[in-house]
Amino acid sequence: MGKYFGTDGFRGEANVNLTVTHAYKVGRFLGYYYGKDHKANIVIGKDTRRSSYMFEYALVSGLTASGADVYLLHVTPTPSVSYVVRTEGFDCGIMISASHNVYYDNGIKVINGSGYKLEADVEHLIEAYIDREDDDLPLATRENIGKTVDYSIGRNRYIGYLISLATRSYQDKKIGLDLANGSATSVAKGVFDALGAKTYVINCNPDGTNINKDCGSTHMEHMQKFVLDNNLDVGFAYDGDADRCLAVDEKGNIIDGDLIMYLCGVYMNSRNELANNTIVTTVMSNLGLYKALDHKNINYVKTAVGDKYVFENMMENGHSLGGEQSGHIIFSKHATTGDGVLTSLKLMEVMLESKSSLSELHKDVTIFPQLLVNVRVHNKKAARDDKEVAAIINQIEKELGDNGRILVRESGTEPVIRVMVEAESEDICKSKVDLVVQVMKNQGHVL
Repeated sequence: MGKYFGTDGFRGEANVNLTVTHAYKVGRFLGYYYGKDHKANIVIGKDTRRSSYMFEYALVSGLTASGADVYLLHVTPTPSVSYVVRTEGFDCGIMISASHNVYYDNGIKVINGSGYKLEADVEHLIEAYIDREDDDLPLATRENIGKTVDYSIGRNRYIGYLISLATRSYQDKKIGLDLANGSATSVAKGVFDALGAKTYVINCNPDGTNINKDCGSTHMEHMQKFVLDNNLDVGFAYDGDADRCLAVDEKGNIIDGDLIMYLCGVYMNSRNELANNTIVTTVMSNLGLYKALDHKNINYVKTAVGDKYVFENMMENGHSLGGEQSGHIIFSKHATTGDGVLTSLKLMEVMLESKSSLSELHKDVTIFPQLLVNVRVHNKKAARDDKEVAAIINQIEKELGDNGRILVRESGTEPVIRVMVEAESEDICKSKVDLVVQVMKNQGHVL
């Protein structure tokens, strides 16, 4: 990770550690970098945070000042920016979003011309420019100053692409959608309506401050109740920028990213569509997933946490399915990043083609109890490297043996240490997590 750019772009609290000056300078550099030998064309999308408009205008100012033409998708999911960039020949794309974070955070995600997350070496160049006292980049003048174009049509083409991927009509299917008051509000309902579903929607009235607030994929209890109260066939919940999806079956059970990968992987394997008979997971995936995949003779690999690392592994090795427990699922045949609505469509395909309910499809998978606690700390590296913290982690690893595991890692986007324990019972998980957190407190790391 760099000084400003983490595993998922440049993220921070709006006008605190991510300011309009930062956004302007990111725009200035990208307009210059991609416009060295031609007029750069760059597309921008945003989520529904109040600060997203402020950052959009700052980016546009920087980009056009460097001579780039800017195309605005307005409120749209992150994967739509990736889709538009790679299918319509843009030099790069920018998504303004802090994903599942609270509304007062925001972020700048840069996507290269192939639809992938920006290369680390270019991020380092941007960081160096941000920290320079003198602005030594040339300013465009006269007819070379960039223009801004309303490009809602790009988002509409993305919607059309999603609709084209469905294998059957959703007629008579009762489907719930939790739009998290975020980017999915511009896309998801229209897709399901067009496919014939009876669509039931919650959290679809963004006001700039309610994105992810007690809703979406980080608050699944609402979709669970909504599915049961309305006797729905399935429910899908997205995060703020709609690159994640979690589901709820007709009985109210949560289908997390691990179960989604299992269901889609088994289905794809039965159709010879699972490249290399392999699913790419992260170190956060549940032991229950691996035991279920072993039973089906499906291979798996583990990467560091972050869909960036999942996708890199998929591209390097030619795998077709990968993702995270949190709901970032990548289907490399169709997308270059996690896509919440696409994931919904693929799960619907599994259900419809199998002629089975969602609960029936996952009944044989046993997921281990898991507890994840985010601990806000003064210094992530110091907390993680502390000898006392390391000692308690080693002790817990030995105690759990083959019947569980502990994972303690630094967040790539927040001042947080994530402590996760899997074990045979929730009580064991809690007791082990509490031990680690208490040691961190004793050592003075916790805020």
